[in-house]
Amino acid sequence: MKLTPSLFLGIAVIAILVVAPLIWSGFFVNFVLTRMLIFGIAAATIVFLTGYAAMTSLAQLTLFGIAAMMVGNFSGDSGADGLSLGWNPWLSAIIALVITMIVAAIMGAVAARTEGIYYLMLTFIFSVIVFNFFGQVITFSGFGGITGIDPPALLDNETTLYYVAAATSVAAFVGLRWLGSTPFGLTLQGIRDEPVRMAALGFNVPLHRTLAFVASGFVAGLGGILFVWWNGQVDPNTMGIGATIDLLIIAVIGGIARLEGAWLGSLIFVLANVYLRDLPFIDSIGLGEDRFNTVVGLLVLFIVVVSPDGIVGIFDRFKRGPKATTSSSPPIGEEPSVA
Repeated sequence: MKLTPSLFLGIAVIAILVVAPLIWSGFFVNFVLTRMLIFGIAAATIVFLTGYAAMTSLAQLTLFGIAAMMVGNFSGDSGADGLSLGWNPWLSAIIALVITMIVAAIMGAVAARTEGIYYLMLTFIFSVIVFNFFGQVITFSGFGGITGIDPPALLDNETTLYYVAAATSVAAFVGLRWLGSTPFGLTLQGIRDEPVRMAALGFNVPLHRTLAFVASGFVAGLGGILFVWWNGQVDPNTMGIGATIDLLIIAVIGGIARLEGAWLGSLIFVLANVYLRDLPFIDSIGLGEDRFNTVVGLLVLFIVVVSPDGIVGIFDRFKRGPKATTSSSPPIGEEPSVA
C-alpha cells in the first residue's frame, strides 16, 4: 500500500485519538473531544448528503435527537420521565436505530422529489414538527425532557465512551467514503450533477435520494445514541431550531467539500463553546460567554469570506498550488487536481 499524504494524515489522526486520554486531562477528553466526535458524526451526514447528492438537509439533528429520545424512553427506569420501560440499553439502542431509519425513510421519501431551497425548507419543517411533537406529547418527553439515562455498564466510564465515540467516528467516515465509491454512490453523484439525464437513463432518482437519506439517518442515529449515553439526559432542545442551525454551522465551518471537515468544524465549534470565557480581554470588547452566537457568527463570516469551502477548502487550495488558490474545492467524491 502506497503511503499517500492523505493516508499518512489519517494514520496520524487515529494515533492522536488513541493516545489522547494519556496526553490531555479528563475534562478535555470528555467535554471537548468526546463532544467533538459525537457532533462530528451528525455533521458528517450533512456533508455526505450535500456533497454526494446535493441534498442540504436540516433534519439531520432531528434524526440524531429521535434516536436519543427513543433510547431515553426505552432504557429509562421507573423513576425517569417518558415511557420508562427499563429495557436493556443495547436492545434500546438497536430499536432506536430501527425507528430512526424508519422515520428517515418516510422523511426521505416525502422530500425526494424536491430540490434546492425547497428540500432545505421541507427538511426544516420536519425538524419543527418533531421538536414540537416531543415537546408537547409528555408521554414521550415533554419540554422538560428525560433524565437519569444510564449507558451500558461496559460504557459507564468516560474514557471507554470516548474510545467508542472515536471508533464510531472512524467507522462513519470510512463507511460514508466507501458508500460514495460504490455504484450507488457514483449514481448519487450523477444525480447530483444531472438529475434529469440520470432519470432519462432509467435511474430511479427519488429512490436513490430516499436511500441516501436513510443511510444518513442511520449514521446520525449512532451519534444520537452516543450523545444520550454521554449526557445522561435528553430534551426537545437537543434538536431545537438553535441546535439545528449550530450543526449546519459546524458543517460550514469545516467545509462541505470533504467529510473530514465535519469533525474539524465540530472541534472548532466545541473549543469556542468551552473556552470562549477564558480568552484574554474578551469581556472588555463585549464578547463574553453570553455572546457566543455573535462570536460564532463572526467566525463563520470570516471563514466563508476567506474560503467558501470552509477550512478543508483552504487546505485543498494550498495542496493544489498557488495558481489554484482562488478556485473552490471540487465536489465531494472527486480528488482535487494539482495545478
